[in-house]
Amino acid sequence: MQLAIALYVYVKKARERMKFTGTADYVATDDLKVAVNAAVTLRRPLLVKGEPGTGKTVLAHEIARAAGAPLIEWHIKSTTKAHQGLYEYDAVARLRDGQLGDERVHDIRNYIRKGKLWEAFTSPVLPVLLIDEIDKADIEFPNDLLQELDRMSFDVYETHETIAAKERPIVVITSNNEKELPDAFLRRCFFHYIKFPDRETMQAIIDVHFPGIQKILVNKAMDIFYEVRDVPGLKKKPSTSELLDWLKLLLAEHMPLDVLQSRDPSKAIPPLHGALLKNEQDVMLFERLAFMARRQGVKA
Repeated sequence: MQLAIALYVYVKKARERMKFTGTADYVATDDLKVAVNAAVTLRRPLLVKGEPGTGKTVLAHEIARAAGAPLIEWHIKSTTKAHQGLYEYDAVARLRDGQLGDERVHDIRNYIRKGKLWEAFTSPVLPVLLIDEIDKADIEFPNDLLQELDRMSFDVYETHETIAAKERPIVVITSNNEKELPDAFLRRCFFHYIKFPDRETMQAIIDVHFPGIQKILVNKAMDIFYEVRDVPGLKKKPSTSELLDWLKLLLAEHMPLDVLQSRDPSKAIPPLHGALLKNEQDVMLFERLAFMARRQGVKA
């Protein structure tokens, strides 16, 4: 009875701690805070979509940090299968050990490798489970996890045991929208799309990473950054993380402010553009724009 009361008190306090308001290193918009807290309250997986570089993966880290919870990360690849998140049975190793007369062969548990869901379900402390970039995997991957995420349990057929979560972990699932996710999977999630930061939010993000940075430099850098993002035909728009990298380079190279303030339209590519433009098509696009600007200047 005392153990049950202690567990209830722990869970109650843990849920109270879960009220997410952002952290000192992560600027969360009001709608993102609402989404995180709603998912925690419902104990539904939080499905987060948004442009690459908008902080989807970092969000799981900051939720864990804010809650004082351990973070279990499952980074999905194109070859990842859903059963790997549960467990893997190494029959080949067991056969080899049997041929060598190894005593370990008599206990099948020696050949079962726990997956990330197993770790999350049996964690002694309520964890945050990150399933990162779920859309990289095969289209059947989300469907194969439906039952386990819904029931928060699964069976280990080799040992005839059931692994069940005592307390539903906080699950954060990220997607870059490379593939459409099945409706049945979406129904089981709380969805949030991280919009690209507006100028005010971007300023707050920069202030967190570069406290005390010169405001004039930031304003001009943001002017150029948003101008680059608005160029029609750009294959990959620069993200928040790329703007932060660019600012770091501008500071490290002691870039004179007048280089940004008096940027020649005939030189359309920004200084240190490798931090912003990440493929040759976009660089060539800016070179063409610079060439057209020079031609117009000559005609004028």
